[in-house]
Amino acid sequence: MASRATPRGMSRRTVLASAAGAAAAAATSVGRDGAAQAQGQPPLRVAITASEYPWTMGQPNQGYEGFRFGGFTLFDALIQYKLDDPNIGPTLIPNLATEWAVDANDKRQWVFKLRRGVKFHDGSDFNADAVIWNFEKLFNDKSPQFDLRQTSQVRPRIPSARAWRKIDDYTVHFTTDRPDSTFPTQIAHVLYSSPAQWEKMGRDWNKFALEPSGTGPFKMSRLIPRERAEFVRNEQYWDEKRRPKTERLIVLPIPEATTRANALLSGQVDMIDAPPPDVIPRLRQRGFVITQNIYPHSWNWYISHREGSPWRDVRVRRALNLAVDREGIVRLLGGFAAPAQGNVIPSSVWRGNPSFKLRYDPAEARRLLAQAGFGANNPLTMKILVAASGSGEMLPMPMNEFIQENFKEVGVNIEFEVVEWQQKSNCRRAGVGAPICRGVIGQQAATTTQDPFSAFKRSYHSTTVNPNGFNFGYHMDPKYDELIDRAFQTFDEAEQNRLLAQAEAHIVDQALDLFVVHDVGPRALSPKVRGWVHAQNWFQDLAPVYMAP
Repeated sequence: MASRATPRGMSRRTVLASAAGAAAAAATSVGRDGAAQAQGQPPLRVAITASEYPWTMGQPNQGYEGFRFGGFTLFDALIQYKLDDPNIGPTLIPNLATEWAVDANDKRQWVFKLRRGVKFHDGSDFNADAVIWNFEKLFNDKSPQFDLRQTSQVRPRIPSARAWRKIDDYTVHFTTDRPDSTFPTQIAHVLYSSPAQWEKMGRDWNKFALEPSGTGPFKMSRLIPRERAEFVRNEQYWDEKRRPKTERLIVLPIPEATTRANALLSGQVDMIDAPPPDVIPRLRQRGFVITQNIYPHSWNWYISHREGSPWRDVRVRRALNLAVDREGIVRLLGGFAAPAQGNVIPSSVWRGNPSFKLRYDPAEARRLLAQAGFGANNPLTMKILVAASGSGEMLPMPMNEFIQENFKEVGVNIEFEVVEWQQKSNCRRAGVGAPICRGVIGQQAATTTQDPFSAFKRSYHSTTVNPNGFNFGYHMDPKYDELIDRAFQTFDEAEQNRLLAQAEAHIVDQALDLFVVHDVGPRALSPKVRGWVHAQNWFQDLAPVYMAP
């Protein structure tokens, strides 16, 4: 059964989910006509929310923001998401692989056909040997190229792969641990570094990071840690239609939102992620363009389900979900968010029909807390891990402080432990109770829900506790596990969607986490920016974007 487009469990029906998203659809692309000038073209300068530029060895850190800027600029995956249409949800398309198929008789066996004629930046060939070399880099700790840092970033996203071998120079065979229809979405997370460049750099990944070589649309020309990364167009990029329209790209980490906006206003950068809502009217007045588009991204608090945690009581979990004024948070964000109705966006085919409805009801929250034994004489106090900025965090401190005030109104006291984003991510991977988590019983984290594994397995399945996923809270439920296992082992899309809708209903009915809002990914652009398409995806493509003179 060959796969060339929509992955199992995904649908083109995953489209705009709210009035905010629908109203923004018309503003999701900017100046797609016209081409970049060949001579004297100004660079495209982009400010990101991370505090440092992501790793450039192949598998970036800094979450999906790292994939956006340290991944898909320099490197490619076998399978990519379609990012040139703002009106469709996450859809897989061929990339370094031209096609892939699962064996009809043994659905643990997959064959991928590779694209011919692709070169790494250093001029060496991309082929089956390079694919195998990169899998060994990530999953074989006996291989010379093994790099634990890169492995830690991607292993939880590829739980099924168990074996890989070369069939011929342009064909690779993979074996999964069990039938898993979501395997193509997992493969989309592996990015390919040049074996030849690693050898040239003395088999030293730190040196490779300063002179990285992938197959991607940009080549890195300079990296100044915590300050900037500079790129030039890959003139030999294999996909002529995606060959960058800008000659130079400069990416600057500016984690503080107001500082990013001021950099845009002063002409230091041309494009920023997550502009602060209170500055957006000024930006518009000055002629800057604001774009948005809802996408599968949940801004949640992930909570402890371990023995002794007050979150173990479903009455507490439901109460605190009822205590959150989601519409108030949307107003705080200037309308640039959508209230969460659950884990996935409302238009998702996996939405389901939960009986517990997320709403703002502080009176019911107090009643449930009292039933659980908490009140004025026994107030509930909790410490939550948060980051001040980082991948997909939107405006984390104002949002978390808003929730802190909501909880205070129902008699719950929240203390925040503020760390850098990567430490928070490491805590989520290590799991509640790990020393790196500093004694918290919950953490706020933004996460993608654009594929079945990310939405339903990596945070809630019992097999995805450390080191196999992001089941931070140690949620353990054999019935839920069985439901997810059935969904992942079916290759019938309609049946899989039905099972995943049941899983979503369970997640909401049990209030497994604190569900707050979905992001619409606001960006602010100079009026001279051309070629920007705001995809319904955590990933975005900078290759078509350039600055008009």
